[in-house]
Amino acid sequence: MTDTASPVLCLGSASPRRSELLRQIGVPHCVRSVELDETVQPGEAPADYVLRLAAAKALAVQAARSAAGAQSLPVLGADTTVTIDAAVLGKPRDAAELVAMFAQLGGREHEVLSAVAVATRDADGAPQVRTRLSRTRVRFRAIAPGEAETYWATGEPRDKAGGYGIQGLGAVFVESIEGSYSGVVGLPLAETAALLREAGVPMWQGAA
Repeated sequence: MTDTASPVLCLGSASPRRSELLRQIGVPHCVRSVELDETVQPGEAPADYVLRLAAAKALAVQAARSAAGAQSLPVLGADTTVTIDAAVLGKPRDAAELVAMFAQLGGREHEVLSAVAVATRDADGAPQVRTRLSRTRVRFRAIAPGEAETYWATGEPRDKAGGYGIQGLGAVFVESIEGSYSGVVGLPLAETAALLREAGVPMWQGAA
């Protein structure tokens, strides 16, 4: 998938939300994703976890594109997770897991960690990657019995870290947010823009 304009970046993610956020800041891009093991390593801190995965995704896509003889472009990787009580909440596998997650999140504040990485090559052609991390505090209202099951039935929670989408139906659970809204959606734009500037990737393409 490629934007109408010539791509200046490859997005190493199949997330339509991240793609839309890149379009929002005027970055024409192509999309290529890879499957990676996203298991949290023993003793790994949540921040280290998302930074590791974001970098791994960017480098893996860069390597796959190079092997396929694709056009050389900077590659952006990203990873987002929800953490509460030092535990990482990934994507719920079923309604029961979502209910358990919401039992932890309801009426409390949690943290959303969103890491972004940009892989480029140095003057000798060797891969290099830069990363940035966004931290956002989100407070949920109390969640009534049965709400988690009803929300699961909408289909929205299935591919969301922490089981909710702040940009969608899950917005009704959010009482307050302190930090990056786009980071909660999945791609912190201030941090992304900083990395793109460092990599020489232009933004605001096609802006009026």
